[in-house]
Amino acid sequence: MEQDWIWGLVGGLVIGLGGAVYLLGNGRIMGASGIIGGLVDGSGWSTWAERLAFLAGVLIMPIVLTPLYSVEITTHATSNLAVIVAAGLCVGIGTRIANGCTSGHGVCGISRLSLRGIVATVFYILAGGLTIVLFRHLLGVI
Repeated sequence: MEQDWIWGLVGGLVIGLGGAVYLLGNGRIMGASGIIGGLVDGSGWSTWAERLAFLAGVLIMPIVLTPLYSVEITTHATSNLAVIVAAGLCVGIGTRIANGCTSGHGVCGISRLSLRGIVATVFYILAGGLTIVLFRHLLGVI
């Protein structure tokens, strides 16, 4: 039986739990782009320790959890480095324009019934769908 959907469910639950803990512990929304952006632009240096702890957890936990996987993990990401870099830049620019990312708007915003979070998430999904149609199906880049 395919277990990818179970891992997706577990991942979603962990992200939701992380968002709840961050909100209850700090009184702020867990948005990865805001956490990283505050370190990059200097606006979040007053809370640098918690921001670095969050980022360390995001980077270290996959390494800690890797032994739990019984099968090889495969992705369908492209091996074209230029496409990966361009995608990362587009995501970064988009999160700054939208004043938040999918963890801030999608997970935390929708769960708080924030109209701004709901609208932003709808546009993220539409943009992602259009991107796949354009770059995978029409241009064949990814």
